[in-house]
Amino acid sequence: MNHTINFTVNGERYNISVPSHHTLLQVLREQLVLTGTKNGCEAGECGACAVLMNGEPVNSCMVLAPEADGAEIITIEGLMHDGQLDPLQDAFLAAGATQCGFCTPGILVNARALLDRNPDPTETEIREALVGNLCRCTGYIRIIEAIKMAARAGREVAQ
Repeated sequence: MNHTINFTVNGERYNISVPSHHTLLQVLREQLVLTGTKNGCEAGECGACAVLMNGEPVNSCMVLAPEADGAEIITIEGLMHDGQLDPLQDAFLAAGATQCGFCTPGILVNARALLDRNPDPTETEIREALVGNLCRCTGYIRIIEAIKMAARAGREVAQ
């Protein structure tokens, strides 16, 4: 059975028909061709598929597409504005916080949600925000440093 859903993805309105058993992850990748959101475990354990849904991070593999009806979704592609990387993305590049990069979109989305809620997080708060994101390459040290760097840059801009 198909459902028609109306939602906003990265600022663009969509009205599409989706199979009732498809996940938000499947719709983003297969129908909207937004492949930055990664298909990792399909069980809500790795965080590679994290997106913001109404401002809150969710694992899109665990959200049935019809549940996104009326929602505002931000994917990794939506973090960029006017052709400019999000300060978090710049910080990840500067800190060398990526290796294979598979986990990076989900981590960036969760980190963006954290910094939107708390522009001056402690290391403990950063670690807690990333608890659902698995990275097998970096060991998290550079990821945490990049988030701290982006937070500092955000505070400097605000002053």
